Amino acid sequence: MKIAGTQTLRASRERVFQALNDPDVLRRCIPGCERLEKTGEDGYAATIRAGVGAIKAVFSGTIRLEDVDPPRHCRLSGEGRGQPGFAKGTGTLDLDESDEGGTLIRYEGEVQIGGLIAGVGQRMIQGTAKMMASQFFAAVEAEARTVDEAGE
Repeated sequence: MKIAGTQTLRASRERVFQALNDPDVLRRCIPGCERLEKTGEDGYAATIRAGVGAIKAVFSGTIRLEDVDPPRHCRLSGEGRGQPGFAKGTGTLDLDESDEGGTLIRYEGEVQIGGLIAGVGQRMIQGTAKMMASQFFAAVEAEARTVDEAGE
């Protein structure tokens, strides 16, 4: 399954990139994130409570940052398992300055889903992924704007 989109955040590109690479900020911004711990220079262990439709569970997994080019680009890879199945995927985030003075984020990725959770259908999974991406970017924007407005 492919996921792609754009999001414009009203915060500086540098601050948005910092937020996207700060485990404390990410823990607060990722919907359902219960734990996010650094395991190495570019690796994290995560526990996320998520679901699609009536299927809800806790997933444990790993996330790795690759091809990091501050403040323009990063590539992510990750995998997670939970009682109803697994997810494995990769994605890229490209950050550009927007015409309005904020940050334009272009994201795309590919995810493989298996197990019981895959049975709910691709449309429902894509709808949930889009909703979670929107919540995530809104939270990142709020975090980045707070720091920008404080003048840090």
